[in-house]
This record gives sequence, structure tokens and C-alpha cells, in this order.
Amino acid sequence: MPKLTPDEHGRFHLPADFLNRRRLEPQAEYWLDERDGDLILHPRRPDVRKLYIEVTTACNLNCQTCIRHSWVDPSAHMKRDTFERILADLPAFPALDQVVLTSFGEPLVHPRILEIIEKLRERNLMVTLGTNGLLLDDRIARELVRLGVSQVVVSIDGIQPDTYADVRGAQLAEVLENIQRLNEAKRQAGAVQPTLGVEFVAMKSNVAELDSLAELAGRLGVARAVVSNVLPYTAEMNQEKLYGYEPIAPLKSGGWPVRSDAWMKWGITELPRMHWGGEPHCRFVHDYSIVIGWDGGVSPCYALSHSYHYYTIDGIEKEVRRHTFGNVHQSSLADIWMSEEYTRYRSAVRAFHFPSCPDCDLRETCDLRLENNACWGPNPSCADCLWAQDIVRCP
Repeated sequence: MPKLTPDEHGRFHLPADFLNRRRLEPQAEYWLDERDGDLILHPRRPDVRKLYIEVTTACNLNCQTCIRHSWVDPSAHMKRDTFERILADLPAFPALDQVVLTSFGEPLVHPRILEIIEKLRERNLMVTLGTNGLLLDDRIARELVRLGVSQVVVSIDGIQPDTYADVRGAQLAEVLENIQRLNEAKRQAGAVQPTLGVEFVAMKSNVAELDSLAELAGRLGVARAVVSNVLPYTAEMNQEKLYGYEPIAPLKSGGWPVRSDAWMKWGITELPRMHWGGEPHCRFVHDYSIVIGWDGGVSPCYALSHSYHYYTIDGIEKEVRRHTFGNVHQSSLADIWMSEEYTRYRSAVRAFHFPSCPDCDLRETCDLRLENNACWGPNPSCADCLWAQDIVRCP
């Protein structure tokens, strides 16, 4: 660790090996911060790697588990002008290589979704599409293959038709048929992409069917299954959660063989943590991700991209207010990303400079938690975030 001494003008000179190791130019700009008496330099770098774009808040379903049961946000599509502003800003991010088109809406209900994908692919970006699968007809399937979409992740929250219908109010057979349509489109085109993924939200009412997930995934040619615990937006869903404070036995699911061109791979299931107490880790911040809402608002993660209420791990009903660091209609994405406020927030999240509210002796009488705040650290607080504990997961 080199020792730095300010010169007669109060300037510090960073060693060349430090700059090379961090791949920083000598003229790089920094935000200067203090935390607990320490000086922190935050480099202003356009190092975004992953973009989540919410093309719509509308959906063709009304699932029991959905955030719509606790929000008052409009049902709206991203306008062409908003998307064009996003596109115009992408060259500022040289490390950007992936765009995820999924959120709390169904992307395939957007009337220009194929045009959106095509414009992203023209920039040689990998595109992942998250969908409930009900609108994945022959035409859409062929276009997704033609456009070179990297991955399609389909939400299936029940292996038995009755279970699926109870959660999603739709027919599982239609979804499975549409997945086979996509497989057939790939076969006819001689393509291995898009690879297939499945997301399964585990609850008391469907967890017994998790054992059958590997068999279904193998039959459908799924390469990756992501299992998440339910984030309860209603009192009814709060009774369905499987996780808690005390150690709970992990969920179990097997693997399966997946053919990819001439190769055989092994499909995997990614399982969630089942109890509080893990080392907090924000995948959004650590993956250098931006979440852009349908109206152009820029948020750091899914959890802060809308206003809603949900039930914490200890049963507190919490109000979350949408938090944005800017809007693409007022500022460029690069300026928003490198702003002092957003840069400092990401640093705090990486260090997880927040209290552990669920472990606090005052948690039952603290009113700060009711509005997603905490007694120290930046606000809005990530103090009891279930995503950071890997209890709730995203594709």
C-alpha cells in the first residue's frame, strides 16, 4: 500500500501502477467522498455492462404473485422517443454487452417489441427476453431466432396444469406448446439461440412440484432454471413464503442433459437462499447494471423501479417509493450514471453500508422501515432487501 503525501498545493499524485491496475487514464475524474473518517475516490467511468429496459408495464395476465396487486402505476408502453433517446446514448458505454427486456410487464404486448429487439441487435448487443410465454406464437418465435436473441426466459410457476392455473389464471399447455414452437423455429433455422430458460417462483402451494422441474426442463430443452422465493405484495402471498429467520433446509432440484448443436451440455437449476443472514450482495450493482423504466426514469435495481408495498421477512408491511437518479428525457444516460449521487449510492451498496434491520432489537417499534428508510446509511435503504440476500432472484 503506497503512502501518499500532499504537495505544497494540497494535491495527491496517484502512482502509475495504481492507475494501470485500475485501467484509469491519468486525466480520469473522481468524486471525493468521506465515510467514517476515510477518504474515498470514486472514479467517474462509463462502465455500464448490463441494461434492463422496461418496454411496458402492461401485461396479459393477472397473477397472484404480481406487483400489480400493490401499486397504482399506469399500464403503459415505452414510447418510441424514449427508446430512441436510450439508443442514442449507448455508444457512451464501451463495456455494455447485454440488454434484458423484462420487468413487471410482459414485453411481448408492446406493439413494436420486434423493432426494439432489432435495433438493439444492430448494435451487436446480447438480448435476453423475459416472458410468460403465452404470446410466443409461430411468427414471434421465428423472428426471435432470425434476430439472434441470446436467451428467452419463460415464467412457469407450476408443473401441474391446475397449480399453474391457480397462480397465473392461464393454461400451462399453451405455454408448453409455444416453447416447442420456439424449439421448432430453431431447428428449422439450424440455430442454437435463443437458449431457453425457465423462472419458477417457489411457494407453499407449488414447492412440492419443484422435484419435477428438472424433468420438464429436460423435455423442453431448457438450459437454465432460476428458482426464486416469492416476494409477498399481499397478505395472502405473505402466508405463502417458504423462507424465514432461522436456518431452513435448502430447496432441491436436479440437473438434466441439454443438446446444443453437436454438443451435449448439462442443464442447471439456480436455487435461492432460504433464510436471513447471508453476506449481502446486490447483483444489479455488482453487475454494473442500469434499470430504465417505461417512461425513461433510471433506477439502480428492480426493487426501486416502482412504488408499491410488500411484506418484509419479519412481516412488516413496507411502502417502497420509486427512486430514480434521472430521466433520459432530461439527461444523457452517461451523465446520470456518472453523477455524484448515483456514483456514491453504488459505492454504498457495494460496501453494503446499511444496518441489518431484521436483526435490530428495535425493529418492531421502528417507523423508518415503514417507508424503506434506515437510521444510518443512504436512503432509500437496502437494509432488508431480499434480493441482496439472494432470497428473491431474477433471471
